[in-house]
Amino acid sequence: MPSRYQGCIDYLCPEPLNKETLHYFYFLLVSLFCIPVVAQAGPHAPKREMRAVWIATVGNIDWPSKPGLSAQQQQQEFLNQLNFFQKSGFNTVVVQVRPAADAFYPSPYEPWSKYLTGKQGQPPFPKYDPLEFMINETHKRNMEFHAWFNPYRALVSSSSNPNPPGHATREHPDWIINYDGKSYFDPGNPDAREYILKVILDVVRRYDIDAVHIDDYFYPYPAGGRPFPDRASYNRYNNGQSLEDWRRGNVNLFISQLNTNIKKEKAWVKFGVSPFGIWRNQKDDPEGSATRGSSCYDDLYSDILLWIERKWVDYVAPQLYWEHGHRVAPYDVLLPWWKQHSGQRQLYIGLGVYRMLNATASPWNSPNEILKQIRAARQAGTDGFIFYSSSSFSKIRLGLTDSLQQNYFGSIAIPPAMPWLDHTAPAAPVLMASGANGGVLLQWEGNTKAQQRYLIYRFDEDEKIDLSDAGQIIALTRNNSFLDKEGGRSFRYVVTALDRLWNESAPSNTATAATP
Repeated sequence: MPSRYQGCIDYLCPEPLNKETLHYFYFLLVSLFCIPVVAQAGPHAPKREMRAVWIATVGNIDWPSKPGLSAQQQQQEFLNQLNFFQKSGFNTVVVQVRPAADAFYPSPYEPWSKYLTGKQGQPPFPKYDPLEFMINETHKRNMEFHAWFNPYRALVSSSSNPNPPGHATREHPDWIINYDGKSYFDPGNPDAREYILKVILDVVRRYDIDAVHIDDYFYPYPAGGRPFPDRASYNRYNNGQSLEDWRRGNVNLFISQLNTNIKKEKAWVKFGVSPFGIWRNQKDDPEGSATRGSSCYDDLYSDILLWIERKWVDYVAPQLYWEHGHRVAPYDVLLPWWKQHSGQRQLYIGLGVYRMLNATASPWNSPNEILKQIRAARQAGTDGFIFYSSSSFSKIRLGLTDSLQQNYFGSIAIPPAMPWLDHTAPAAPVLMASGANGGVLLQWEGNTKAQQRYLIYRFDEDEKIDLSDAGQIIALTRNNSFLDKEGGRSFRYVVTALDRLWNESAPSNTATAATP
């Protein structure tokens, strides 16, 4: 992700990238705990599509706006963002909950993050659990919550350690490597890897997250030609491998263990990775892309294609933050390359909306490039998008949000199902419709014990019932009832049930009721 804290495409690009890193959604409150998503007018888009946004907490890039806010202010800022993205047609937030060996939740292993309170180890005041709050509010809006971890970053500045005694950076200095002004957990140290797994799995175990998400930080980006100083662990653990193969093996082992343990803990929790946008260049590997930049495989020691092949990840979201025709890494080259190599796993395209901040020159001085990238990704058959990053949307005054709401995300979309995790659909609801003051009241029977959601479809009397058409969806809700306020006409309604992995039931019976 592009910032002085998070990793970077700055290393690749010949031109430096900008590092600068609302309203409420009008919603129908049917019950105290469940907020339905109601369709807006707009052209039809895919019914299943990941529409996500990264919310970075390191350096207060996106949330909270600054450290030391009260608990109420932090919560209100998050709700403002959540409501804005719900209104804009998004269905997922990817929130950084462990930016640098610290925590946005009460952790038994790591201190409260200074980005919350201004002081590492100090809880928010009044004390609350930000992660639990964010998950609950996200789920109320029928959106997914992906918990984003930076696995290896230990300190954002190797010259300053704000952590209390007992923190891993103090108790286990042999786990830590200082490089280019930052400190990292040594990926080649088995104890360090085991510690990171323990931290992540604690969240999987205790919180109702939908996915574990990690970014492009594996081995750090090369800095000034200086080697990463991990010779001691290499000498101890290399097993006769070359340095490069040993490093890749360390990351491969971590990825495979993390996936296995997530699924052992909760089989429905997804595991996604957002790699740097270039796997390898064609000059280094005929399987690589026609690009000329740094790469996952050779510079970060992350062999994402192996992870896809071995099915260690459920989705990949490569950071394709470059424009069409870029002279080093063209979007129009990388998009089809990733589609060709995504195998049997879902492919979400990471889009760099932050490139529009303060842009004065084409192509980033208008929404046209991002919109063109969305169209191209849909035409290529990808599974959706993740935008970096959330605060960019409130800073851009170029009409991007209006275009998304009206022309691209104008209909409700649900995330793609993952049949390798679960493919058993819930039972079809039994639907009743009756005229009510101001509209048609829909009520149905469903499994109230399961975490089910419901899609409500509406059709004209003479219209073919086509559940693949997202334009017919009028609401997504957790409730067992819905009031359709559309008046003056007779409609036919169908309701389907969705489980937490978005498997959709067969349609309910068709119900008809004329509005009074």
